[in-house]
Amino acid sequence: MIETEVIPIDRIEKKIYLIRNQKVMLDHDLAGLYGVSIGRLNEQVKRNVDRFPEDFMFRLVKSEYDALRSQNAILKKGRGEHRKYLPYVFTEQGVAMLSSVLRSKKAIKVNIQIMRVFVKLREILSTHKELAQKLKELELKIDSHDEQIQTIFEVINQLLIPPEKPKKKIGFTIEE
Repeated sequence: MIETEVIPIDRIEKKIYLIRNQKVMLDHDLAGLYGVSIGRLNEQVKRNVDRFPEDFMFRLVKSEYDALRSQNAILKKGRGEHRKYLPYVFTEQGVAMLSSVLRSKKAIKVNIQIMRVFVKLREILSTHKELAQKLKELELKIDSHDEQIQTIFEVINQLLIPPEKPKKKIGFTIEE
């Protein structure tokens, strides 16, 4: 049995994007995790295209790809480093299907790790939604005259909102 290295969960989490309201992974990120070339991964997908319907895999449109590039600096600089075609993205089901077409021990092990990350993300989102719903229900039950409890709920609701990152100032400042 060939032992492969374990890929850290946070490394996989960073490669999951939200596109078209779906959690997806890019073909080149998956190729890197599986230890195959992008061409090899896409070749196997094209040979088994009937296993990858639209809800398992789709090609990004230019505007989506440009948005990803600007957010994450995906595109490498230099001659020959540009992609000729827009990348494919794979949903959770598409990633699961990839292990059946790649057929290597490493692909299976990496796939198991990726599936665990998708499950973990789903649990986190579910817990957050349940907590928000329970807080709303409690707020409705509280007598509106009790200002202290209302203040506590306002503070908790503020904590649930993700903080905005401060914007860096551009340019020079001259102190007088």
